[in-house]
Amino acid sequence: MIKNLMPYIILILAIGFGTASNSFANSAHGFTKTVPSLLSIITIIMCMFCLSQVMKSLPVGITYASFAGICIIATTVVGIVKFNQIPNLPTIIGLCFIIFGVLTVNLLGQPSPTNEKVKVGVIRQ
Repeated sequence: MIKNLMPYIILILAIGFGTASNSFANSAHGFTKTVPSLLSIITIIMCMFCLSQVMKSLPVGITYASFAGICIIATTVVGIVKFNQIPNLPTIIGLCFIIFGVLTVNLLGQPSPTNEKVKVGVIRQ
């Protein structure tokens, strides 16, 4: 069971790194501040590494839709808490649509049988 959850655990790490990278990028002020700039670069590399590991097990569309949607929500929360950037009503409605989309993709969406991830190391033709 843990093995089945591992891609999702790594996806959560990718979301954390992606959100951190976005926060550091904002603090870097156009990459003019060294420490937040370096932290942004390091965390986005870690984020992409984690995403590449997840895509070994989960379809790329579901992986990226989940990552992007949840990262947008998490970055918005960081913006509210850390930078006092309060979204207006249309933004909140849009964010709700993103949440609905991520839930739909993960709970109801399935790849077609011909496009599922191959579970073997090498595809032979």
